[in-house]
Amino acid sequence: MKAELHCHTNVSDCPLSIDEVLNLAIANEVSHLAITNHDTTKGLQEAIDRGKRYGVEVIPGIEISAFDFDRARRVHILGYFIEPGHKAIETLCQPIIERRHKLSFEMVQRLISAGYSITWERCLELSEGGTGVYKQHIMEALIETGYADSIYGSQYKKLFGRGQNGESKGVAFIPMEYVDARLAVEAILEAGGVPVLAHPGQYGNFEKVPELVEAGLQGIEVWHPLHNEQHEEMARKLAIQYGLTMTGGSDFHGTYGEKPVVLGCMSPGVERVHELAARRQRLKSQRL
Repeated sequence: MKAELHCHTNVSDCPLSIDEVLNLAIANEVSHLAITNHDTTKGLQEAIDRGKRYGVEVIPGIEISAFDFDRARRVHILGYFIEPGHKAIETLCQPIIERRHKLSFEMVQRLISAGYSITWERCLELSEGGTGVYKQHIMEALIETGYADSIYGSQYKKLFGRGQNGESKGVAFIPMEYVDARLAVEAILEAGGVPVLAHPGQYGNFEKVPELVEAGLQGIEVWHPLHNEQHEEMARKLAIQYGLTMTGGSDFHGTYGEKPVVLGCMSPGVERVHELAARRQRLKSQRL
């Protein structure tokens, strides 16, 4: 049996419900499944209860959208075994959710003004059951109306590109305000969880690791679909240097993912779950 430590549902930016994800977990022999939706614990207790009926242990998790202000880079922090609905998480993350939804509305208005025949109402329908509209929902609406043939690709860059490396910014690009990555680590710790740096190779976060360790970071995601061999080696070295648990996950988003993946394909094994659980227990003991 395998562990999947990085998975999303329709609570954030994956089109599949928890039941659909659990069915995939069973089909792929995943026995331990971490639900790590963006910036929310919504639906986690329901997922845990449903997992028991399916014979899958659901690990309550989260992926907080944060930022390295010194280097102007995004940073994602995973949290495992957190307490659903904990005040520290809600206080930090609720403003992120509200900002994202508001910006998505503004993005859609810009697209409509630019001549794209989509509606905000359809985007809301596509995001039903979640915390708000994401760019993936907007792209799905554009696919339905014939303006694009995939979630990610040339049209996505044209509309939402950040304007890096000499490229012009997308017509619907609006910068998002995130929280400090150290605060994300601290909030996960307060919620009784184990904070882990997600896909550091994707956003170039390796230099940030020492500061995050000072804040209480306990793990680093070594294995990820967007990591190459160099990224994995750098993450391994940092894990050994700072005594971090090495984790991995597919970062499953269904058809909304940046890269097609199979749930459980990046599983480092159930032993990583045990390591994370042991770290959580040690952290709890230190507070007592």
